[in-house]
Amino acid sequence: MIRKGHSKLSIARQCRTLSVHRSGLYYKPRGETELNLRLMREMDEHYLHHPFKGAERMHIWLTRDRGYKVSRNRIERLYYKVMGLRAVLPGKHTSRRCKDHRTYPYLLRNLTIERPNQVWATDITYIPMQQGYLYLVAIIDLHSRYVLNWSVSNSMDAQWCRETLEEAIGEHGTPDILNTDQGSQFTAEEFANYVLGQGIRLSMDGKGRATDNAFIERLWRNVKYEKIYLNPPRDGMDLYLLLAEYFDYYNHERRHQSIDYERPIDLFKGAA
Repeated sequence: MIRKGHSKLSIARQCRTLSVHRSGLYYKPRGETELNLRLMREMDEHYLHHPFKGAERMHIWLTRDRGYKVSRNRIERLYYKVMGLRAVLPGKHTSRRCKDHRTYPYLLRNLTIERPNQVWATDITYIPMQQGYLYLVAIIDLHSRYVLNWSVSNSMDAQWCRETLEEAIGEHGTPDILNTDQGSQFTAEEFANYVLGQGIRLSMDGKGRATDNAFIERLWRNVKYEKIYLNPPRDGMDLYLLLAEYFDYYNHERRHQSIDYERPIDLFKGAA
């Protein structure tokens, strides 16, 4: 239990002791109308199974198959701006990249990943709450599927992503390559310059390619279906506690089919 005004431990120290990020105490879910929250939850779950659907096809599915009477403009705003989604097929609006930001080549094609800290990947996803929503960023080691660090926020920005990466590097060292999508948080100079300054090669998914960041997309499906959808969090602290419990299980107990039913901790620490 974290208590404000603790006689000996600051809030920050209590958070570190419990492996809970300080911001989790204060972040409140961002709000939308009740209808928009229902639409976002439906889109989130549908997207996990059909990531090739952009906003236009999502609007068709919601109106014709789900019976909603909503405009395409509403769905486009929620899909792109609020949820930060992108279709995995090339085409218009496949990524929330900033045209003024530099992008980097995709370095993982035909690369054999055979050891921990060779390649990390990071991404952001929307998390539905009982009322409102927050965002989750995570960093995973692609060899072992070990979740190196994660954090939640009520906004998507480069500083948040950089700080989460800094914490991962402080604990686990630096990878050879960091793979991201072309989202504006990752193409921003604040994030990209930090990565390159650590001697890390920055790799970015090609727009719309489904397989480039598939491992972390699978992580999102797992955490949402195995934890979030079953236990919708009330607030930032509730979300942090749910995620802390889940990622501890994910790293130390869950056996993954994609790594021959090994546990991430065994592959990451055993070979480190």
